Amino acid sequence: MAYDKIVRSVAKIKAKCGETDPFSLCSLLGIPVCYSPMGSSRDAIKGFFIKSNRIKVITVNSDLPYMIQRIITAHELGHAMLHADSGMHAFHELALFDESSRCEKEANLFASELLISDDDFFGALDDGQAFSQAASSLNVPIELLDYKVKLIKSKGFEVKDSPISAKVNFLKDFSEAYPAETSW
Repeated sequence: MAYDKIVRSVAKIKAKCGETDPFSLCSLLGIPVCYSPMGSSRDAIKGFFIKSNRIKVITVNSDLPYMIQRIITAHELGHAMLHADSGMHAFHELALFDESSRCEKEANLFASELLISDDDFFGALDDGQAFSQAASSLNVPIELLDYKVKLIKSKGFEVKDSPISAKVNFLKDFSEAYPAETSW
């Protein structure tokens, strides 16, 4: 999927719902978000999306801090909007196939476009903040900001390269990298 298709998908949802909060969007789009305790270890499931009989449902690990649940929900909403016909996606699965890896990358791009507005992105970086400080001020992990850099470049803006290259499965290690409910 091209970057512009993901950008258009997020723009369409924002325009339709007038909202950027992933929890509110799910409610407005009729996608139930269920919470289930699944542990907080590295190999615990963070969340998943499933569509059955035309019903879309997102399940989020309730053992994770709220800020992580927010990002997981945005990511799973990406699957619901971009990959609704491809089955279930769970973060505990390893990206063994190119298709799985592509879907995870697209969901990460979707989440970054949803959670980080272009204005906020440029505002944080124009303040002269280091990349990690900009991510912290935007309340997102540095990896999600890396995905936003890719989207910003796809829109034709000239920005510095990200100092990191986020792995497609960065959310798998999320609970260990960000264990406390503090700023990034």
